Amino acid sequence: MESTAPVTSIVSLASSRTARCGDRPTMRKRAEGTWASDLDVTRRSIALALAGGYAVAAFSAEAEPITTDTQGLEAGMIEVAAADRKIPAYLARPAGKGKHAVVFVNCEVFGLHEWVKDICRRLAKAGYVAIAPDLFVRAGDPSKLTDFPAIMKIVAATPEATVLGDTEACLKYLSTQPYADLKRLGATGFCWGGGATWRDCETDARFKAGVAWYGPLKPGPYPRTAPLDAVKDLKCPVLGLYGGQDRGIPQADVEAMRAAAKAAGKDVEIIVYPDSQHGFLADYRTSYDPKASADAWGKMLAFFKKNGVA
Repeated sequence: MESTAPVTSIVSLASSRTARCGDRPTMRKRAEGTWASDLDVTRRSIALALAGGYAVAAFSAEAEPITTDTQGLEAGMIEVAAADRKIPAYLARPAGKGKHAVVFVNCEVFGLHEWVKDICRRLAKAGYVAIAPDLFVRAGDPSKLTDFPAIMKIVAATPEATVLGDTEACLKYLSTQPYADLKRLGATGFCWGGGATWRDCETDARFKAGVAWYGPLKPGPYPRTAPLDAVKDLKCPVLGLYGGQDRGIPQADVEAMRAAAKAAGKDVEIIVYPDSQHGFLADYRTSYDPKASADAWGKMLAFFKKNGVA
């Protein structure tokens, strides 16, 4: 599987989107970085988010989200048998015969919505089997809420053990599928899911590499166990992608993770995009940074390939 094609694809998508958008005075950006609780959700943005299946609390009415088609793919919702119930998950993969490397996708704090599904399709276009479960299904659907404290209640009601158990259930499901090669297994995730990605790689030796996008490093509603405290347990290389203007994850935390990983002798690389905010890959939000996104996406694919997830 060649990694150059998907990199080119997302670069061209990002570039064309920038050309279409031009200057948008209505797209507000704080100098210190846009955090979800800062967003002023209008009735128009709510309607557009619901129509497109995006997270309501963070959707910008001025955004032009990237949409990845399903040509050459098998993609859609499936059900996975977890310990206590069946959970929904979105799966995208190349069509036809053959085994492919797998990327487990941890959703944002807003749950499994259209942007996360599109990420799975982008990974499938790059030759991967990508699966993203609804990890909040027992507590609610944060993608339909506008109140950030209510969203965080759903997150707080989802224990780490449940999240890791659902991850295990998805991997068990894929182990029975002829198209999935779990010997080439990676993890990625965004925001809340970035923290979950760190925890995947600290707890499960089956993962060969992880790429954590602006994931929290200290304890909170999730992860309960701080990735920073458990970095000594890392079982595979991890690439962290962070924004220098992210006011939710201080640069001091990023530097502390770098130092802790070095002290523990772990293979951790962290890249900080100085001008980017939290959520800089999320093209449905005001925080989207096309240039940083294109660069980081290419680095993610190269990191997976370097570490045997290709």
